[in-house]
Amino acid sequence: MRSCGALSRASFVLSASIVVLAACGGAAAPASPSVGASAPAPAASSTVASAKPAASASTAASVSASAKPAARASTAASGAALPKIGGTVAVIGSWGGSEQESFLAMVKPFEDQTGTKVQYEGSRDLNAILQTRVQAGNPPDLAGLPGPGQMAQFAQAGKLVDLSNVVDVNQMKQQYAPDWLTLGTVNGKLVGIFIKAAIKSTIWYDPKNFSQVSRGAPPKTWDDLTSLSGNIAGTGKAPWCIGLESAVTSGWPGTDWISDIMMRSAGPDKYVDWYDGKLAWNSAEVKNAWQMWGKIVADPKMVYGGTQYMLATNFGNAGGPMFTTPPGCYMERQGNFITDFYVKNNPSVKPGADFTFFPFPDVNSQYSGVEQVAGDLFGMFKDTPQARALIKYLTTPEAQAIWVKRGGALSPNKQVAGGDYPDDISKNLAQTLTSAKTPRFSAGDMMPDAMTKAFYQGILNYVQKPDQLDSILMTLDNTRRTAYTASPPGSAKPSA
Repeated sequence: MRSCGALSRASFVLSASIVVLAACGGAAAPASPSVGASAPAPAASSTVASAKPAASASTAASVSASAKPAARASTAASGAALPKIGGTVAVIGSWGGSEQESFLAMVKPFEDQTGTKVQYEGSRDLNAILQTRVQAGNPPDLAGLPGPGQMAQFAQAGKLVDLSNVVDVNQMKQQYAPDWLTLGTVNGKLVGIFIKAAIKSTIWYDPKNFSQVSRGAPPKTWDDLTSLSGNIAGTGKAPWCIGLESAVTSGWPGTDWISDIMMRSAGPDKYVDWYDGKLAWNSAEVKNAWQMWGKIVADPKMVYGGTQYMLATNFGNAGGPMFTTPPGCYMERQGNFITDFYVKNNPSVKPGADFTFFPFPDVNSQYSGVEQVAGDLFGMFKDTPQARALIKYLTTPEAQAIWVKRGGALSPNKQVAGGDYPDDISKNLAQTLTSAKTPRFSAGDMMPDAMTKAFYQGILNYVQKPDQLDSILMTLDNTRRTAYTASPPGSAKPSA
């Protein structure tokens, strides 16, 4: 998921022709985050996501797509019916809840046409399960991976099939922007294909309540944002809702905050140096990003419920107080997938009328246009006729449009029509990404696994003890000194 190694990594820069977004599903009750203090239960109990959105899933549960209600009929990539194959294809992924439902709906037409049963297993601890299964010689046929790091690790170890002999690469070059193919390539071999992606540089709000405290205009700069936050806090109300709990990946929502600030303050090149391990954690640039975030999380007046709420509340439920009367908070910084939670947790709320977004504001205007993105990709561990047929199907606009139409998702395939997006927010999110001059992948997904885990824990530690920032950054930098040279066997970075 987030490993790296000897290969040099190309900067992830998406061209303006990309249209992407991701969904996020709920799941089983999470494990407690590693924190020093016992945190109270969140104020509201709703849909619970067990892990990071690209890694959110229920505890291990194997299901067949055929057991779900059929999605609308669909044809394969060419528009013609897929040939009958029969048999089964085993898939492991990180999706649970509504995200799992959307994936199963996505593959239902494939099942109907090929007679092949998709046996899906979702787990919130995908990394550990895949490592164990691969080492035991019992990998799945296909696996949905939440980012390029783990894909590269398995590819370098020779565990993934070269997909250039499976999919129509020329057709993919026509349908995908080059950077998606580059990021799925290791040592010159295409080993992963993206079926959806996310834009994360979004701040969500209820326009009815927000207009009462913002004078009607979303902030355009970081200074505007902190000024607005201070004004709201000055009235005795909390400007922000933040939830950091996410089972084994607790802390990741904070890493996305740091990523958004870092790429906008230090610039996209320094940002890449940082996640590549070339820039020290106690450098001025990185420390400044943490201190900027600290203006929000280190001030108990700034966040609904304070420190304990942040630590105890699952990210999928954190924004609930925005929709209470009176509102408990006014803003939440989270990826586009959070809209699925808003609707599932609050059935009466409607996109546009009750929630919308503004882009994370500029810190340094020199870097205007940078955006934080992420994505979900598939790799093949076993080369079978069923696995070949399914992964080819998943690259198609017909397949990806199914998830898009269900909501909470955009597609990296340029041939998915704009009319497939179910609401204006989805279309605006697509426009936000396509207009981005410099998209960058989430730092936590690009770091070695040991570095990512330390980053998560550092977030939790900082929220509890913001006065210990220097010590926290020193600990993270000590991890940096070993994580990039002592990666797990066979680990590697994606390469062009």
